[in-house]
Amino acid sequence: MTDKRASPSLLARQWQHGGWLSTALRPLSALTAWAVARKRAQYLAGSKAAYRAPVPVVVIGNVYVGGTGKTPMVIATVEGLRARGFTPGVVSRGYGVKVGPHARVGLGSLEAARFGDEPALIARATGAPVSIHPKRALAAQALLRAHPKVDVIVSDDGLQHLALARDIEIVVQDERGVGNGRLLPAGPLREPASRLRDVDAVVTNIGTPAGTPDAAGAGGRPRQVRMWLEPGDARQVEGRATRPLPAFAGLPRIAAAAGIGNPERFFTTLRAAGITLETTLALPDHHDYAVTPFQTLKADTILVTSKDAIKCAALDDPRLWEVPVRAGFSDPQLFDWLAQALRRPARS
Repeated sequence: MTDKRASPSLLARQWQHGGWLSTALRPLSALTAWAVARKRAQYLAGSKAAYRAPVPVVVIGNVYVGGTGKTPMVIATVEGLRARGFTPGVVSRGYGVKVGPHARVGLGSLEAARFGDEPALIARATGAPVSIHPKRALAAQALLRAHPKVDVIVSDDGLQHLALARDIEIVVQDERGVGNGRLLPAGPLREPASRLRDVDAVVTNIGTPAGTPDAAGAGGRPRQVRMWLEPGDARQVEGRATRPLPAFAGLPRIAAAAGIGNPERFFTTLRAAGITLETTLALPDHHDYAVTPFQTLKADTILVTSKDAIKCAALDDPRLWEVPVRAGFSDPQLFDWLAQALRRPARS
C-alpha cells in the first residue's frame, strides 16, 4: 500500500501538544491576542459598525484554523431550517476566488472557479441561493436583493468577521479540540479558547456515529452536540452511475484522494466501510485541480470527497467516484432549538 499522506509538520505537532517551537512563538501569539481583543472591543463599543441584516443570521465557524467539518454543518443547517418553514440563503467568503468590488450571487449548479469549492458544493447540495464576497455584509446585502424571499442567512465561516452582526453563533470543532490552547502562531487558535463559552452551540465532529442521543436541552449554553459524517452511495464523477459504498469492498487497486482540511478523516471513513485503499493521496485544502494529480496514480478506482469532485469533472477521468457524506447529530432537537431561537422577536 502506498500512503502519500504527508507526516504532520513540526509546527502542526506542536500546535497539538506544545513544545519548544510553540513556546518560542508565544510572544507573537501575544500580539494576536491583542489584535483580537482590540477588534472585538471596537465593535462592542460601536467605534466600528456591524451590518445588521433585516433577517436573522446564523454564523457557523470555528476557532481552530483549517477544516473541522463546517461545510456539512452548513448544509445540514440549511436543510434543517427549510424543513421547519424557513427560506435560507448562504453567504461565504468564496475562498480562492477573485470576486471584485461586488458580491457574486448564484443558485443551483455553480462553477467552483467562480464561487469557490465549498459555496458551489453547498449550492448543489441544498438548492439554496449563495452569495460570496470577502466582506460578508456585502454578500448578505446582495443575497437579499437577488432573493428577497430569503428569511434567514447562514454564514459559511465568518465567526471572526464581526462586520456582519449575527443572532446565533455555532462553532464546529473536531477531535483536536483547541490543540495546545494557544493562539496563532504558537497554537492553532484564531481566538482564545474562552471564546467557546460565548457561542450558542459547540458541535464536535467525532468522525464515527455517537450511538446514544443527547438528552434534549442538556448542557445549557453553549449547547453541546456531537456530529458525525455518514457516507452515502458513491457517484461516478464522469457520468451518472451510482454504486453503494460497500460494493467497493474487496475490489483491487482502489485509491482515495482528498483536498480537505483533514484528509485522514475521509480515508478512515472509507476503511470503516471495508474498503482496502492501496493508495491515499492527501492534497492541500481547496486544491484547485488545474492539473490532474491522478495521471501517474496506478488505480482502477479513485474515491474522492464531494468538495474535490465538484472541481474534477473537467479532468475526464472515469476512475473518479465521489463519496458524499451527510451529517448526523447526537442531539435530535438541534434544529428545533435553532428554529425556535431564530423566531424570538427580540434582536439586539
